[in-house]
Amino acid sequence: MGDHLATKADSREIRAKFIRHLLSDIRALEIMLEKDSFEKGIVRIGAEQEFCLVDNNWRPSVKSDIILKELDDEHFTTELARYNLEINLDPLELTGDCFSQMQYQLKSLMSKADIIARKHQSKTLVTGILPTISKDELTLEFITPGIRYKALNEMTRTQRDSDFVLHMTGVDELAVTHDSVLFEACNTSFQLHLQISPKDYINSYNWAQAIAGPVLGLCTNSPLLLGRELWSETRIALFLQSMDTRTSSYALKDQQARVAFGSHWEFGSVANIYKDDIANYKVILAKDIKKDSLAELEKGRTPKLEAINLHNGSIYRWNRPCYGVFKGKAHLRIENRYLPAGPTILDEMANFAFWTGLMMGRPEKYNDMSSYMDFRDVKANFIKAARTGKESVMHWMGEDVFLRDLLNKELLPMAYIGLLEQGIDKEDVEKLLKVIDERISRLTGAQWQVRSYRNMRKLMKTDDALLALTKAIHNNQNKDFPVAQWPVLNVSGPVHEAASMVKHIMSTQLFVIDENDPADLAINIMEWKNIHHMPVTDNRGRLSGLLTWTHMLVNKERKSDDKRTVADIMETKVITVQPQTDINNAIRIMRKNQIGCLPVVCGEDLVGIVTLKDVSAFDHG
Repeated sequence: MGDHLATKADSREIRAKFIRHLLSDIRALEIMLEKDSFEKGIVRIGAEQEFCLVDNNWRPSVKSDIILKELDDEHFTTELARYNLEINLDPLELTGDCFSQMQYQLKSLMSKADIIARKHQSKTLVTGILPTISKDELTLEFITPGIRYKALNEMTRTQRDSDFVLHMTGVDELAVTHDSVLFEACNTSFQLHLQISPKDYINSYNWAQAIAGPVLGLCTNSPLLLGRELWSETRIALFLQSMDTRTSSYALKDQQARVAFGSHWEFGSVANIYKDDIANYKVILAKDIKKDSLAELEKGRTPKLEAINLHNGSIYRWNRPCYGVFKGKAHLRIENRYLPAGPTILDEMANFAFWTGLMMGRPEKYNDMSSYMDFRDVKANFIKAARTGKESVMHWMGEDVFLRDLLNKELLPMAYIGLLEQGIDKEDVEKLLKVIDERISRLTGAQWQVRSYRNMRKLMKTDDALLALTKAIHNNQNKDFPVAQWPVLNVSGPVHEAASMVKHIMSTQLFVIDENDPADLAINIMEWKNIHHMPVTDNRGRLSGLLTWTHMLVNKERKSDDKRTVADIMETKVITVQPQTDINNAIRIMRKNQIGCLPVVCGEDLVGIVTLKDVSAFDHG
């Protein structure tokens, strides 16, 4: 999440001082580029692993602060939510067995985290979106304490001047309003870093953009959010909307989203990319910077460009330019930010090797991508890949081609050559690209999740299916064989595993009637659908009453010209519960009041209903 000392840029003085440093950084960067003051003759790779913490019931565990303190390891750091952590891996020279070394370090650090997590009744999990996360874990009490996180939330809300509205449509639809940036915390990724020569930076960056769609399509692993089946890589849409600072109005305005793929091919140097971002995006974070970059250059020192790096960290390009200093020498990197965490560490390392091989194996003819592809086709490929994953059709170099064919015939061989030419051990190349080859012909993480989830939903409630799916992901990860070899789940019946609250067992797809509708309509719907309880709402969608099977029996013999409305026959004194109500408490309420159901409300909104049938597995007398 970047610089933890950042604060809000919410005063004229703070903004002005920070912007002066920003402009000084740009000029210093241009001077360094002119003088070629960057590390030469070496290419390094690095990575950041975001992961989830779950409790023994496979739900989010908010013990990151305790676990992080006990880890006492500088490789680990916090993330936006209290149920996520991040590992920063050591940079390695891109040669020999570097991918095996990185895989070994990552597995060792994940194992270390898991051992400590288990001491605190938690487990670690790498997955793009945690299936069991619910809206309850997205309130501000779950944000990680710290100046940066609070400032990020407050400044994005200030710029929006309204709550965040999330609306995504896939096989299912999700529409919800939220009051913080914490929906972004649903996303966990495996971020890749590749050092790039300044002289080849723009060509490399444009190529990274061109291959983003095909690479993403093969690596999708986030099809579910809050029990809804959405995009193959739902993180792409979710991140855009959860960090969107734009405002809407009756005027038609072009506004840049802070989460962006880009809108054009890049030209000139990396400084031009940074200039575009300064011109297009307001400064929302600042920090007290002690050393001026130009002054540092004049003293013969390598500046850290702190202002550029902080501003860059508040703009979420899927391929992000990065400036860094390693052992006193400046370098440039491309950070690949669109790949999800998981499904296994082996899958992640295969993704890294595949992407790196493509970057290093770029044919010379593609140095000028603008001559071969319209940028809008490249952007469209990225969105298609996020939506439909491996089933996508890409518009590639002027032709429409199935992604599987593009991967098999052109990109996989290109990555193989690129890795070998870079001096990567042939054994590692074959091992990692075999994982990619199997995934092309079998299942991606997204496909495995969707097929497994659909099978389980045939006999399970949503919460049961999500719990079983999360448990299976964890168990398969520990076996450490790639997702293409995972058997699709088939479950024989409901388990109600770890259900404790009403929200875990309630029915959410309801037949609801308006209080002003004819009573005959309600009676017929209940009979057609064989339902014993029907909530009644007013014209604003708020719960106003309840119809039961008894109402239907009493009134079904009425003549068809009966003028009564639902409001005339409904029960108005309705006992309700909230999603967080304990199941045993709900049972006691139904027993005490001798009722067969409880509507579930969140504020004024009806969100579900729980019946005696739903709680029967928990009723022990």
